[in-house]
Amino acid sequence: MNPRVKKVKYKSPYKLLITFSNGEIKEFDFSSYLNYPVFMVLRNEAFCQKAKVLNGTVIFDEETDFDPDTLYLESKSLTAV
Repeated sequence: MNPRVKKVKYKSPYKLLITFSNGEIKEFDFSSYLNYPVFMVLRNEAFCQKAKVLNGTVIFDEETDFDPDTLYLESKSLTAV
């Protein structure tokens, strides 16, 4: 199992700065997801500001979230473990 999200901060445009449970800090660029219907709401950057951590992943509302494994595996590492 990959580490889970402990902290998140939205970075414009369409990036999340994520701290994982193993202490690693990564940047997740979700711009490539914006054409999928479920993620089209994220084109609104004011909506993106709602990013928060719930149960080890990032959510924006009750319908919009990312899989925690996707967040970890597709993010660019900014710090070493």
